[in-house]
Amino acid sequence: MDLQDYVDNAGDIFVLPEAVIKIKQLIDDDAASLDDIAEVINYDPAIMTQVLKISNSALYKFPNTITTVSKAIQVIGTHSIYDLVLAYGVASAFKDIATDVIDLDKYWEESVFCGLLCKYLADELGLKEPEKLFVCGLLHNLGELVMVQLNPENAKKCMDISSKRPLQQQKQHLGFSYVDISSRLLDLWGIPSDIVHIVESTHGAQQEPMTQEQQVIQLGYLLALNNINNEHFSRFDGVTPEMYGVLNLDKESIDNAVDFSNLQLMSALALFSPSSFALF
Repeated sequence: MDLQDYVDNAGDIFVLPEAVIKIKQLIDDDAASLDDIAEVINYDPAIMTQVLKISNSALYKFPNTITTVSKAIQVIGTHSIYDLVLAYGVASAFKDIATDVIDLDKYWEESVFCGLLCKYLADELGLKEPEKLFVCGLLHNLGELVMVQLNPENAKKCMDISSKRPLQQQKQHLGFSYVDISSRLLDLWGIPSDIVHIVESTHGAQQEPMTQEQQVIQLGYLLALNNINNEHFSRFDGVTPEMYGVLNLDKESIDNAVDFSNLQLMSALALFSPSSFALF
């Protein structure tokens, strides 16, 4: 199969919850109200629970407990709520991936860490909707799960990172990267184009970064890869001073970002790892 075959097959197998699609339609509809969006979320108990858990988590640190979806939307904003619902919806769509091929715990640990790091950097830089960067970091490597499902033998070939970095392995064995699958699948699902464009720019060697958001995902990807695979890579392996300098950050600020994200990782995994969705 070529790249598009994998994407098309994945689109048939992995299906987003209806609520994710409906919320996107309401956000795009000028006539829709906050109550309309809240009603869709409240209709799906799993998504409603997730929204309230995230709203009251350390990701936001609001001083007062948020007890209703309507209040969460008022405080966080409709677009940010959509981003968080999307993160939940995509993760749940991939919850049944076979664990005999891939270490799913490590996969989600790296993905969630990348999301946390990208959100932290977005906050530090004052970027709008930092949750969007969290979602991009979380979903950038979905292509690996697609490959595990559709061609486990090829997936296994790309897992040996003791001699080559993951992108090199993917290019060698597949001719494209997992990010290529991820971005095309998100586009096939009708995910907002700004998220798709950020995800598809994850590998700087493939596309020169044009925005701060793209620069953040490129930096976040490398730092997350190194952090979770520290038996193979040092913290700044593959990271050049120019990559964080262009964002007006220095090495100390990057160290702080990685350390802070590590502190948040376990609690965030409980929110976004599919293993935490077992009750639903």
